[in-house]
Amino acid sequence: MHSRLIQPLVRPWLVFVMLAALCAPAARAAERTSFDVAWSIYVGWMPWDYADRSGILKKWADKYGIKIKLTQINDYVESINQYTAGQFDACAMTNMDMLTIPAAGGVDSTALIVGDYSNGNDGVVLKGRGKTLADIKGQKVNLVELSVSHYLLVRGLGTVGLRERDLKIVNTSDADIVAAFSAPATTAVATWKPQLSVVLAVPNAQLVFDSSKIPGEILDLMVVKTPILNANPKLGKALVGAWYETLALMMKSDAAARSARSAMAKASGTDLAGYDSQLATTHLFAAPADAIAFTAGDAIIKTMDLVRKFSFEHGILGQGAGSVDAVGIEFPGGKTLGDMHNLKMRFDTSYTKMALDGKL
Repeated sequence: MHSRLIQPLVRPWLVFVMLAALCAPAARAAERTSFDVAWSIYVGWMPWDYADRSGILKKWADKYGIKIKLTQINDYVESINQYTAGQFDACAMTNMDMLTIPAAGGVDSTALIVGDYSNGNDGVVLKGRGKTLADIKGQKVNLVELSVSHYLLVRGLGTVGLRERDLKIVNTSDADIVAAFSAPATTAVATWKPQLSVVLAVPNAQLVFDSSKIPGEILDLMVVKTPILNANPKLGKALVGAWYETLALMMKSDAAARSARSAMAKASGTDLAGYDSQLATTHLFAAPADAIAFTAGDAIIKTMDLVRKFSFEHGILGQGAGSVDAVGIEFPGGKTLGDMHNLKMRFDTSYTKMALDGKL
């Protein structure tokens, strides 16, 4: 299960990571022929598993004379920790986690692929005591604290004139959310699929807010260390080529597409119907042109401004962050947010443009 959360406990050793990055820039920027990529199970990242198992990833790696080892990490946060510590060259993660873990930890990272956004996969659910989000006032809300569920709740509260102080957050692991909501005393949760689907099946459960109300804000990315990508453009080309070939295959309506999605479903612990239901609330940027239009637009800048403000206000923008501008974020066209002298989070459409132009 892709937990898509941020844990404060990863912060102390990030100072070490920053020092390590500073001490060995030359080694990290060397031209190489083999690379390690981490991923964890989530609907929008299952194409990576299929690309690996089907040979699509190897085909693209072979085209550029490189080797790409794809490793599944069961603990999502641990995959980002290991990426940040230098054990992986690339890793699948959300935009908020990219900002608050590697970027805030001093590891210059590039969002090579903006794969999708949650378009209903994340939601806030009430039970018994209320039918609208405004009714959540005064209630205890079970969620994974400092996760995208927490962010979703805060964004929702703002739409009905409420703040966090108007309720009480109960930190609950993603593994315990369903059991917690089944307890009579629990009246509110914020969570993601597949748990969201399960809690909605509880009697008197009511979905009162979901990520389709904040489209484009919870992004799923493939992130690569910037110095490694710059020194090894073949890695970027191979990953992007494999990604879009896999998406083109799975998004069709023929037998081959159903077979591919069935394999993804099985690998993620569900069946084809279950996986397709998750895809239905996932806005995949299936075509390179769609990903470019989104990533180069103004909406993503507004989104990252919201995300960095949430992160700063909740103390997860890095140790010693004196303001919301502590970490610099770079967008296509040279647009930036935050400290231009500390650019550690970057969105790059150049490789996706190669895919669009047929130049991979």
